[in-house]
Amino acid sequence: MIVRLSGLLLDVSPPSVVIDVTGVGYQVEVPMSVFDQLPAIGEPVVVLTEMIVREDSQTLYGFQSASDRQLFRDLLKVSGVGPRLALGILSGVSGSDFALMVEAGDAQALTRLPGIGKKTAERLIVEMRGKLAGVGTDASHGSVGGNDAAAEARAALTALGYSQSEALKMVRQASADSPEDAPAQALIKVALKQKMTT
Repeated sequence: MIVRLSGLLLDVSPPSVVIDVTGVGYQVEVPMSVFDQLPAIGEPVVVLTEMIVREDSQTLYGFQSASDRQLFRDLLKVSGVGPRLALGILSGVSGSDFALMVEAGDAQALTRLPGIGKKTAERLIVEMRGKLAGVGTDASHGSVGGNDAAAEARAALTALGYSQSEALKMVRQASADSPEDAPAQALIKVALKQKMTT
């Protein structure tokens, strides 16, 4: 079982990255939130991983923190939730916000996440309520970290109709041209302005 990778970032192609570990390239599928703080190609990167082995595939999923990986594992225990949907949930909301939605029984908020309908939202609440203590409370791991403003800006751009990979590129470019502590609204304005001028 592969539980952690530490190496050089070789390629970024949402929803996956390739990490070179001593000459071996590992393709890892990651939530969109992980892309916000990836280093440049060729730079060191660390991700915690979960390996899913099926009859026809072996897939590595990567996370920025132990709590995100644990939430992914917990989501897979819910009836009808597979790796793709679990990854989509982690791409759409932080672990702590997801835990708040579940504990509050907010099915309406959960249905705004990608791939979640009313029945799935209700199932998540029933099966996960009371089991999410500590989710989202640990620090980011290694050189991959969280960025709430960037994640919020990316979510807003996808809501405006941009693809996830396009929104990711727009926010990364806007972040490079903005102060480090720029709020989501500022990043969205810069991203849209840059898009109009290209």
